[in-house]
Amino acid sequence: MTQIVQSARETSLAGRLAPLLIAAACLLAANGLAMTMIAVRAKVEGLPDGVIGLLGSLYYAGLISGVLFTPYLIARAGHIRVFAALASVSAIAVLAIAFAPAGWPWMLARFVSGAAFCGTAMVLESWLNSMASNASRGRILSIYRIVDLGAVMGGQFMLPAFGATGTDILMVLAVLFCFAVVPISLARGGNPPAPPAKIVNPLMLWRVSPVAMVGIFTIGLTNGAFRMIGPIYAESIGLGLETVAAFIAIWVFAGAIFQYPAGWVSDRLDRRLVLIVFTIGAGLACLFISRSVSQADLFVGVFFFGGFALPLYSLSAAHANDHAQPGQFIDIAAGTMLAFGVGAMIGPFVASLLMGSFGPAAFFVYTATLHLMLVLFIVIRMFRREAVPADQRRRFVWLLRTSPMINRLARSEKTDEKPAPPK
Repeated sequence: MTQIVQSARETSLAGRLAPLLIAAACLLAANGLAMTMIAVRAKVEGLPDGVIGLLGSLYYAGLISGVLFTPYLIARAGHIRVFAALASVSAIAVLAIAFAPAGWPWMLARFVSGAAFCGTAMVLESWLNSMASNASRGRILSIYRIVDLGAVMGGQFMLPAFGATGTDILMVLAVLFCFAVVPISLARGGNPPAPPAKIVNPLMLWRVSPVAMVGIFTIGLTNGAFRMIGPIYAESIGLGLETVAAFIAIWVFAGAIFQYPAGWVSDRLDRRLVLIVFTIGAGLACLFISRSVSQADLFVGVFFFGGFALPLYSLSAAHANDHAQPGQFIDIAAGTMLAFGVGAMIGPFVASLLMGSFGPAAFFVYTATLHLMLVLFIVIRMFRREAVPADQRRRFVWLLRTSPMINRLARSEKTDEKPAPPK
């Protein structure tokens, strides 16, 4: 009888999850594809590298605004209405590129796209969090990660299929954004409770963990820049659209498979040591890419760059949570997202100026230098603060950089109730 009840519960949960996961797959595929497409398309339109970098910076500026204002929208209108509105805005922002001249109109479209994507992600992740119990939370988060990985990687290969120019790719993106509204609108049940709308205090993260704040800000400078400038780098050294898509997909895939060993080791050692090793690995991979002489070398380099660089966000967030007091986790989630967004807002523009002035290789020299500076900062902090004992450390969680709600989804009540380590 117990097995029958359990099976019925799992079937019911699967039925409620399916619309959200389908919508998430559409959004994540569309957003990942749009990031690569806009960079390649802007280059074809003849925009200077600095302007292309600014397109990326304004996307992340929009993402920051989404972090700050979406909870208030959800509290006012509910999850379903906010999701439908913001997904529609995403489609409009993409289609506007077909009619607007390259330049400032595209910058406005990218700002709007960043805010809308963060908002739709926050709606989905808040909704998933409301469905999750302590027993199902891990499974839901794992499935969501798989959807993210598959959607972002698969979406990249639509670029060579439909091309970066013309209207076909824009229509595909608009269809994906619009289709995401369908399962949400037809989902069973009403709006879940609205997430708390709180003022974000960026200094709180610094007080809890300077290493986490500086680390996540640096990751924004580097990884945020790579998502916009990486495709431009690949094209500037003569790669075709198919290879550009593979270049980004390999980076994402490597980051996914390195997450587990990063977490497993960091739960047992001082996380700052693991941060140092992974940061050094990312920096060396960048230097290797800057000196690559063949496509095989380039793919090897970007594989290790993604593998070492992408887990740094989750490692830094886990280090912050190790030092957090009960009740601070939501503030930390918002603070990490804000720190990443500010770094990612600066990174693409700076990287594009360097690449335009000193050539494509300068981009990866820039990222390698930032990783080296982060290593030095972590080493200094290790002499200023003791490591958190392993038995008082909160578990590593693989976090997506979509919205602060993913941090809430990743944390069970039992984890939150664990006593904070002594300062």
